[in-house]
Amino acid sequence: MDLIEGIDELQLVIEEAKAVPLSNNAVVNREELLELLAQLKQQIPDEVRQARWMTRDRDDLLARAYKEAERIIAEARAQRDRLLSQTQIMQDAQREAERITQAARDHAAHLSADADEYIDGRLNAFELWLNKTLAAVERGRAQLEAEKRPTPPTEVVLDERTTVAPFDAAQLGGGSV
Repeated sequence: MDLIEGIDELQLVIEEAKAVPLSNNAVVNREELLELLAQLKQQIPDEVRQARWMTRDRDDLLARAYKEAERIIAEARAQRDRLLSQTQIMQDAQREAERITQAARDHAAHLSADADEYIDGRLNAFELWLNKTLAAVERGRAQLEAEKRPTPPTEVVLDERTTVAPFDAAQLGGGSV
């Protein structure tokens, strides 16, 4: 199960839980929720590895782009030097070399920007997913915590024949709640 499926399953368990009358609470199977949360925790490292892989992939792409740009620049300089040796076309060679160098720089900048945009988009999606996962975990924990709190008594038995609400028992005097 991937994380999104796990979160969906966790949400379904909470939504389908038996409601506690007169409250916003529900009775859920603690063991089932804890197992789902444990599975989700196991999935998070996989997603983090994917993010790291994307970052390494971006770094590799940038390294290749810069290496390619350096090769193009070196080639442009070599071509410029060859052209400069021919005196009649020296000015043309200088302009062409500058154009090639600028094209290489533009190409490298474009590749870098594309790589950054791609990785940023993937990291944004991953961040959204992590935020949703965290919110689901927090809701699950809050639900579990709410289940741990005792519910106040709704009535007090004074003797075998008399049962009253807690606030009425205090008004009767003689007994404690």
